Amino acid sequence: MNKAELRKALLQKRQAIAPEEWQQKSLQLCHHLQNSSWFRSAQTILAYFSVRQEPDLGSLFAHPKTWGISRCVGKELYWHHWLPDGIFPLQIGPYGILEPDPEAPQIAPEAVDLLLVPAIACDHQGYRLGYGGGFFDRLLSTPSWSTKVAIGIVFESARLPKLPRDSWDCPLTAVCTEAGLFFENKLVS
Repeated sequence: MNKAELRKALLQKRQAIAPEEWQQKSLQLCHHLQNSSWFRSAQTILAYFSVRQEPDLGSLFAHPKTWGISRCVGKELYWHHWLPDGIFPLQIGPYGILEPDPEAPQIAPEAVDLLLVPAIACDHQGYRLGYGGGFFDRLLSTPSWSTKVAIGIVFESARLPKLPRDSWDCPLTAVCTEAGLFFENKLVS
């Protein structure tokens, strides 16, 4: 399958997950993340709000970290501080995704310890299949972001042996599913 066909099939499969199963898998995935050394040592973590039944990271937001959420501007991602208490309000962005208010303080790359990257699928080498906009590949290919720990977030059914790739695709540091955290296709937690 090419990327478009694979994207469509995997999105249909993910959206067919029953709500209770989706929540349980999301909680298991978050458990693996919060027990990882990357998460425990991170002060500033960039995350996302679930859409289209992506794994829900909501249970992580109770941890006393500095949280960043992205805002899509043109073809770029800008990261802003977000607090669960609502000091920095959210709004619906151009892609129908919750985003921070443009007035919320921005987060500079040098402050970031960990990125939790949404994906439709990830493969055993850490490559991801996203929604096709290239936002994360552009971000992770820049010098200020290329050395950051970036973990792909998918359900185990979307962790595949190998994905189709283009020359601009950037591998992630690790992949986390409800089955565990995988680094170089080895289970770490």
